Amino acid sequence: MGGAAGCSARLAQQADERLSAQSYSDSLMSDAILVLNGGSSSLKFAVFDASAELSVLLRGNVSSLGQHPRLHVAAAAGSPEIDSSLGDAPIDVAKAFATVASLLADRNLLARIDRVGHRIVHGGRDFTEATLLDADALEALQLLEPLAPIHQRINLGIVALAAELLPRARQVGCFDTAFHATRPGLAKIYGLPRAMTEAGIASYGFHGLSYSHIAAKLRERYGAAAGGRAIVAHLGSGASLCAMEAGRSVATTMGFSTLDGLVMSTRCGVLDPGVILYLLQERRLSSEDLASLLYERSGLLGVSGVSGDMQVLLGAKVPSAVQAVDLFVYRIGREIGSLAAALGGLDTLVFSAGIGEHAPLIRHKICAAAEWLGVELDEDLNQKSAESVSARKSRVAILVIPADEEQAVARELLTL
Repeated sequence: MGGAAGCSARLAQQADERLSAQSYSDSLMSDAILVLNGGSSSLKFAVFDASAELSVLLRGNVSSLGQHPRLHVAAAAGSPEIDSSLGDAPIDVAKAFATVASLLADRNLLARIDRVGHRIVHGGRDFTEATLLDADALEALQLLEPLAPIHQRINLGIVALAAELLPRARQVGCFDTAFHATRPGLAKIYGLPRAMTEAGIASYGFHGLSYSHIAAKLRERYGAAAGGRAIVAHLGSGASLCAMEAGRSVATTMGFSTLDGLVMSTRCGVLDPGVILYLLQERRLSSEDLASLLYERSGLLGVSGVSGDMQVLLGAKVPSAVQAVDLFVYRIGREIGSLAAALGGLDTLVFSAGIGEHAPLIRHKICAAAEWLGVELDEDLNQKSAESVSARKSRVAILVIPADEEQAVARELLTL
């Protein structure tokens, strides 16, 4: 993190220079929440007014960090939309953060931020609600890096960058695993010796902030019942399903790590442990090669040999690309059946995240696979990606709800 820390130190000095002419606490109100959501290839950010309405002051993302990075900022508060290239060379998260920090300074928002909320992928057993990220908390979260090797280090690195840029703001962690703490005990344990379970080798579940946001939207729509027995499909480059009863997690497809469950962009999904043993013992793969295989070279990319991007695969005509899409849908259909069994039925099916929100053909295929549960799609509404896409005679309500992890983080900060 040396380069990142240096970058942040320079930004912090620049921020202090900008703020020296106007008192941080007196000239401007400290009434805004900054949310940072870092991933392996993007950094999403949002600034909210810290009122109960959480009106958006700024929202955007720096995407495609590994190739042709771009900055996108949504139009808000009289400011126009921005969609611009940041060059052809890859950039790291520190440079993406520097871009965001510069934007915040240009919009005169730095002085208003008194809380920074961070999406942190793994909270383990101990972090089940929004938590102030002091030295003890950060030390404990660093110990969880092996359980989320793609995300955890990036998330904590962004905390360090933000703390240097805004030393007077409170840094708060919100955890993807926390939403799934409500699951029954049997949904969390594996068939391993009890000592291993007690040592933390158990199912945690992920994408919890996305599911928390969907649960809140379902409560707005249906009241306390929150859609009754609901299955939510968070389908992006990382993908999972969550079974909810009245807005609370009952079961989910990801477990100990973000490798589990569905076939994803470059991640394998559920895999017979015997395959791992074979690769280690017979193919003599090192632990590093095995991690690279399972996290970065498998999934849609591995099966198709073409791309891990669903948009690209839907436009490709080669048989391997078609098979990759079919496998993605097949695994989702099978897991919907499993989660419906855990719920004892199905009242609501929700699609969210990039693929779930923007790929009508994938929604069509998944709903066809779940037709036996009473799922029936209205094809016209589906093509329009309307909020409700279920046919009138469908026994299951089918919804498309955009993911908004940033708002979920901001909501948690309001209750901290």
